[in-house]
Amino acid sequence: MPLDAEVQTHARTLALRSPDHLRVGPFTFRHNPGWEIKYANYAIPDRDAEPTAAELDALIAAFRERDRMPRLEYLPGWAPAVERALLAAGFTVENRPPVLACVPGGLLPTRPVDGLAIAEPATDAEFGAAALVQHHGFGGTGEAGGGEAAWLRAAVAGGGVAALATLDGVPAGAGGCSLPVDGLTELSGLAVADGFRRRGIGAALSAHLTATAFERGCRVVWLEPGDADVERIYAGVGFRRVGEKLNISLDPDRSAG
Repeated sequence: MPLDAEVQTHARTLALRSPDHLRVGPFTFRHNPGWEIKYANYAIPDRDAEPTAAELDALIAAFRERDRMPRLEYLPGWAPAVERALLAAGFTVENRPPVLACVPGGLLPTRPVDGLAIAEPATDAEFGAAALVQHHGFGGTGEAGGGEAAWLRAAVAGGGVAALATLDGVPAGAGGCSLPVDGLTELSGLAVADGFRRRGIGAALSAHLTATAFERGCRVVWLEPGDADVERIYAGVGFRRVGEKLNISLDPDRSAG
């Protein structure tokens, strides 16, 4: 199976394993009741799905009944007919980010950062500190809602990876690798706190997470970079493009049709 198809299969398998997922027509809706951000709530189509207007209406209703933005994340080549149907239903393309992947032989060394320590959270305080860095790093304010810490804990419990980076003892970065499926894991939720950016912490943290995933038996670590600058950081660690993803959503004020 091509690597991009393996990546999509991994993402869909995790969605199907999530405790609050829903099957709506040819879609799997990964609903996260404890985490409201759009990146934690999205649908993935079945392979080669050709949804009807009624099935899209049902999917939109499922999102809105749970106070979530109707949104999909998937590789368009997985189900070519779906994008046309979504656009016809009023969805708007958010972006088409590349999908990057790294294999054990491709991981590159990073430069050391003085005073930086990276370790897996173990205590409630450490998971809370990692969650807060992620919460603020992805635009949240105030205290974290609980979804971030729960994701990190689940990753560790299921054979994935979580990490908290501290600089001179102060929480500076956090991230994780999802539950592995057939040797694949997704590096996600990587955030560096304000005031600690552009010091090499993001590169060091991503390299640590990737190396740890390989040590735990994974053969591929994949991710979606936030923008071109972030992609360059991951490229410096050894990640390479393997495909393109589609993030597409329906404005809350718009209806299907």
